[in-house]
Amino acid sequence: MSTYKPTIGIEVHAELNTKSKMFCACKNDPHASLPNTNICAVCLAHPGTLPRVNAEAIKKVLILGQAIKGEIADFSEFDRKQYFYPDIPKAYQLSQYAYPFVKGGELAGVAITRVHLEEDTARSSHTNANESNTNANGHSAVDFNRAGVPLMELVTEPVIHDADTASNFVKELQLMLRTLGISEANMEKGEMRVEANISISKTDQLGTKVEVKNLNSFKAMSQAIEFEISRQTEILDKNEAVKQETRGWDENKSRTFLQRSKEKADEYRYFPDPDIPKFVISEIDMFSRDNLSNATRDIPENIRIKYRDIGLTENQIEMLLLNPALRNFFEVGFVATSEDRGAESTRMAANYLTSDVAGLLSANPELKLDMVAVPGFVKLVFMLQKGEIGSRVAKDLLPQVLFELKDPETVAKEQGLLQLSSTDDLMGVILKVIESNEKVVADYKAGKESSVQFLVGQAMKETKGSANPAVLLTLFKEALK
Repeated sequence: MSTYKPTIGIEVHAELNTKSKMFCACKNDPHASLPNTNICAVCLAHPGTLPRVNAEAIKKVLILGQAIKGEIADFSEFDRKQYFYPDIPKAYQLSQYAYPFVKGGELAGVAITRVHLEEDTARSSHTNANESNTNANGHSAVDFNRAGVPLMELVTEPVIHDADTASNFVKELQLMLRTLGISEANMEKGEMRVEANISISKTDQLGTKVEVKNLNSFKAMSQAIEFEISRQTEILDKNEAVKQETRGWDENKSRTFLQRSKEKADEYRYFPDPDIPKFVISEIDMFSRDNLSNATRDIPENIRIKYRDIGLTENQIEMLLLNPALRNFFEVGFVATSEDRGAESTRMAANYLTSDVAGLLSANPELKLDMVAVPGFVKLVFMLQKGEIGSRVAKDLLPQVLFELKDPETVAKEQGLLQLSSTDDLMGVILKVIESNEKVVADYKAGKESSVQFLVGQAMKETKGSANPAVLLTLFKEALK
């Protein structure tokens, strides 16, 4: 058993889902199919161009700061972070250093150091010689559609000590960003990137920090942390020194690899950008406490509390949180409405959405939930609750109600699916089932009580699920006395 204590700090970059870029009016669409289409002189860093700050991007970062109970800065500014890469044409990045928009806060039990705002870089792609049809020696290309996209960076305190805690924190942050409409935070698309700073030590003094960059999945992050702990343990056990460096993650080999020696903050030569005005947050109306508080009412934990009070299960709550389309549909139909839908019908709606509807959407990715289908779904749930249709019929009607926008009552009448509950309606079916199942009837009369359930099932088949099973059970027992 290892005697080393791991210490982990997490850095998360998330692209904000604003309409335009951070410092120009270009469309914020880094995934555009045609490269270099959402660009202008500003995001290409042409001489003489000036940045214009995207206020909506700042507001989104402040909303997150409020949600994590961080300290919202009254004074803030943008800095120039000096470094050259092919995907930063200015040779510096507009970021924040001494005066970030948010300091402190906490999420999922993890203390947060800061949240600041910067611009994303362009995207480079490289082709090897044997893969290239245009250059026998291979080539590199730069797509500037992503250059200048608003990028939030969140840094935690070094208070995490295992991969599971790190993974849970990033999952909760992703959920927070999506729930508050700050970012889509899709890791596969690079909209959220994670970096882990990992060190190990036998004492309370922190060991040498190694940064693993650009982890693009929860699985990769957990594996990279576990690998680094093991790698550093082997180095220290040999009485060698762990080097402070930046490493990448090789998914194919499941190991980290050296990228470069780790830069220090002073090597970036930060200084305040002279072209961007300073910000006094308290003097800007759109950043007022009231506006920020209104935007953070529906943080994930508040939604969890609200749904627990309704009586939803933990699995249903997490399913709705992780599926915004389902949750919005549920909210519009049964929670946000001014009408009292009733606890039973609300729980019934949640059950159908998180099971049957989720199953339909998963099996048919082309299907989409449209809010115009909400009234039909509400009506379907009420018909089921009142016993006008059975659960089997409700499941069969769901696709027609949700995706073909049909009225459930009209369809049920046309197809003869309204639930039959009267003796007159059901006795003919009951007698037919009894006559066709003499052995089962004999078993029941001989004392095998469970046999009657088989008869009820046969009657349900005969009526295509339209009979009331409770009424059937009573009538069968009466008929078999």
